[in-house]
Amino acid sequence: MAMAFKMATTGMWVTEECKSSFMEMKWKKVHRYIVFKIDEGSRLVTVDKVGGPGEGYDDLAASLPKDDCRYAVFDFDFVTVDKCRKSKIFFIAWSPTASRIRAKMLYATSKDGLRRALDGIHYEVQATDPTEMGIDVIQDRAN
Repeated sequence: MAMAFKMATTGMWVTEECKSSFMEMKWKKVHRYIVFKIDEGSRLVTVDKVGGPGEGYDDLAASLPKDDCRYAVFDFDFVTVDKCRKSKIFFIAWSPTASRIRAKMLYATSKDGLRRALDGIHYEVQATDPTEMGIDVIQDRAN
């Protein structure tokens, strides 16, 4: 079994793939976003989908299921009013209203453990509806 890191409060484990994919996104810029899911049977947080450097925020939003919870990280590049290029990493806790109550509870209680395992997140967005995590919300938070 691949190396995993235990999240003490929930008994969930974050796989090494989650951390290494995040580091590749953060330092090497080989991913634009990463979507994580919890496998309830194995009690592992795993990588569900990885977006290439050419993909954008719309691709991330389209990859989130309409009826199940997920976590995602997005590397948002922007230019400040001073004409400086910057990058901020957003953590998105996606919990749509159509998802099961058990899934919502599991994702809510495991969120902090995953965030601690992924060092370098700047902002967090919690969304139950696509409008709560639109690109305008991301832009407002980054500036």
